[in-house]
Parts: sequence; structure tokens; C-alpha cells
Amino acid sequence: MSETAHRPPSSGRDASWLVGADLLAVALAFLGQIVLTHALMEEQYGWMVLAIDLYASLFLVVDLGLPTLLARDGTKAPAMVSRAVWRTYRWQFLAAVPFVLLAVLLRPEGLLNIEAPTTLLVLAGLIALVHVASYAPRSGLRVLGEARLEAMTKVVERGITVVAYAALALQGSSSATAYTGAFLLGAIAGWALALFWMMRIAPPPRSTTTWDDLGASWSSSKALLFSALPFAITLGILPYVVRIEKFMVAASGGATLGAVFHVAQLVWLAGLVVPAAIRSALLPVFGRARDAPSVYRREFNHALDMCFGLLPYGLFGGYLVVHLLAPLAFPVAYLDGTHGASAIDLFTVLLAGWGFTLLATPTYASLMAGHRPWRFTLFILLVLLAAVVLGVALVLNGPAENGAKLYAAATASSLSAGVLLLLSWWMSGNMGAIRARQDEWALVFLCLGFIVAGLLSQTFWWVLGLPLFLFTKQGWRAVRSTLE
Repeated sequence: MSETAHRPPSSGRDASWLVGADLLAVALAFLGQIVLTHALMEEQYGWMVLAIDLYASLFLVVDLGLPTLLARDGTKAPAMVSRAVWRTYRWQFLAAVPFVLLAVLLRPEGLLNIEAPTTLLVLAGLIALVHVASYAPRSGLRVLGEARLEAMTKVVERGITVVAYAALALQGSSSATAYTGAFLLGAIAGWALALFWMMRIAPPPRSTTTWDDLGASWSSSKALLFSALPFAITLGILPYVVRIEKFMVAASGGATLGAVFHVAQLVWLAGLVVPAAIRSALLPVFGRARDAPSVYRREFNHALDMCFGLLPYGLFGGYLVVHLLAPLAFPVAYLDGTHGASAIDLFTVLLAGWGFTLLATPTYASLMAGHRPWRFTLFILLVLLAAVVLGVALVLNGPAENGAKLYAAATASSLSAGVLLLLSWWMSGNMGAIRARQDEWALVFLCLGFIVAGLLSQTFWWVLGLPLFLFTKQGWRAVRSTLE
């Protein structure tokens, strides 16, 4: 297949595929969590989710930032994409060895009160490594204009996992280890499918094509690792930004309390796939436009319009899903305050953080795609520092009572997201574009505040947030303008 046969990435088209598939994958994951909470005791459920999150956080640095670099630069030379994926794997394998040995020697699960069987911990570690392996071929699909195939691999992964969960539940299994093995099965299927499709559609390298065609970052091993280092450091830090409060809750209150907070985070984390998918679609687009200011400004404003348009649907949609389905889906102990607080109320506090994260998407992606990736690393470091300070102040040194501790963790999480938004404005160099639309930003923040306050207090203050829906038209127009 010739190189010209491949479509270029498109922010609207690719974001539509990735958001849609991620939401479907999240719905499947939500079904899986329902099965797990009914099949496992609270403590065993806590072991499983905390172990998976812990090793995902520890091993993500094995990614080395190379798939992100491929997503940023791959559009320059599609014929080199398949070779870039295998080059990525060689370095990731070498990086994985010392981190696996460290995990075996240090046994970090003890810090989070995880007293799980060794087999479960090994499976959780393998899940993390397989997920890391899936990022390179998925980035390859995206830069080849096939975000739709990347999206399908995510749905397949979640679908197989949920089917395996259901099969175990029908057999009456109550083994957290068995369910962790089912999760690993789905992860392997998603990775294998992504790699197969990437190899199938990638154009073969030509004799005239060299690593230099991808840019100076790929010209040598030293240049490659140095260019990817900011993203590698960032990826090593990033998981803790969204998980630090849960880890602190578990460390100070036990695995059961961590499980309650995890249930509260489920739909919130599910909602975070929307800004994550948009960022994934924007990265190659911004990377291609970073030397063309007029094109970049157009794409940036389109992205901002999409985020404004999606915001009210995410806020109200997430609230309705949780309040209508959670009582039907999860055991009552997670929802009636048995362990100190209702997961539903905690989720409502987390809604503000979701809104801030969505609104930060264009400036966040701009930092990733810019000429100075170390600035992006500094950005994530500052966000993590803010999350740690807030977590220590509000959770570890906060109230001892379980319910208050859980509310403090949710508040800290949303405040951290607010810091992320403000820092992304400042560090991305887009303050001029933000000021140019300051009236819209003022309306967005005002409506966001009224919606969250009204839903949390169960009063009609949320009605004053309805003007957010006025952004629907320009959001849809932005999506249509980028469809190809």
C-alpha cells in the first residue's frame, strides 16, 4: 500500500472515534466493576483494584515516552511507523527488566495495605506491562489516520474482559486472582489486535526513507531517548496525579476505604477518557501545526469549542448515570454510608475536577506537542506537587473519621484539577488566546460552579448552569469543520 493512500490525522474525526469508543469501553468496564463488586468482598475488591492501579503507576515509566514521540512525529514519515514501533519495543524491554526487579525486591503493595496473594500481584504487574506494550501500535494507528482501528482495539479489550468476568461469576467464583487473570486476558487481546492492524496497514519502508525523515529526534539512539525523556518522566509521574488521593485513603484508612473511593471514582475516571481521547487526537494535529501559527490557532480554537460544547453533557450525564444506575449496580454498603460516606456523594464532589480537566485539554495537548517538551514535564511535576500537598494537608493530616477523610480526598482531587487547568494556561503560552475569549470562560466557570453546587446540595442552583448548553452549537460546528 502506498504512503499516499493513508489519511492524515484529523482532530474532529479522530476525537469522535476515540471518544465514542472510549465511552463504550468505559460502559463495558462499568459493567465489569458491577460484576466484581458483587462477586468479591470489599477487602478483596480493594486488593484487586489497588494492585492494578499500583503497578500501572509503577510500570508506566517503562513506556519511555516513545509512543508519545511517535504520535507527535509519525505523520512526517508514515513508511517508518512500523519500524518505529519495533524500535520502541527494544528499548521498552530493556527498561522493564530493572523496574520488575525493583518491584519484586521492594514489595510496594505493603504501603497500601494490600495483603493479596502473590499470584494476583504478578498478574497485576503483567497487566501493566501489556498495557504499556499496546501504546506504540495504537499510536502508530493514529498517525496513519486509523484512529477508528485504535478505538476498536479498546472496545475489544474491554469486551473480552467483561465476558470473562461474567463467565467466572456464573461459575460462582469469588477469587480475586481469577478475575485479575480475566483482566489480563482482555489486555493481551487488545494489544495483539492493535499490533496486527498496525503491521497490516503500515506502508513498507522504502529504500529512500530514513530515520531522519521522522525528525532529528529519531536520528540516533541518544537523540531518541533524550527527546523522549521528558515524556518518559511525565508518564512516570502522571498516574499519581489521578490516583494519589486513593492511595492516601488506602494508606491511612485501609483497603476497604480505598475500595469505596474507587467506586466513587469509577464514573469520574470513565469520564476522563473524554479529555484523554481528545488529547490523543490533538497531539498529531498540533504536532503537525506547531510551525504554522495560523493553522495552530484555528485548531486550538476548534478544540476549545469542542470542550465547551461537551462540558454540560458530561456534568449532567455523569450525575444521572451515577444517581440512577449506581443503586441498581453496586452493593448497598458502598452507597449508604456504611464505610463513612456514600460513593454517590463523593462522585458529585469529583465532578468539578472532571470539568477542570476537560477544559484544560487544549492547553495540555499544546504543551505536549510544543517545541519544549521539558516544559510539559515541569508542568506535570508542579501538578503532582500540588496534588501531594493537598493530599497530605486534607487526607493524611486531615480528619480521622472515615466519611470526612473520603470527602477530603474528593475535594483534594478536584482542587488538583483546578491547579492543572491554571498551570496549563500559563505554561502553554496560550494566555493570549484565553484572554481573547475571557467572557466565554467567565460564563463557563460560573455555570460549572452553579451546577456542581446545586447537584451536591440537591437544590435548584444547578438551573443557573443551564446556559452552558449554549455552547453546543459551536462545539458541533468545530467537530464538523475538522471532519474529513
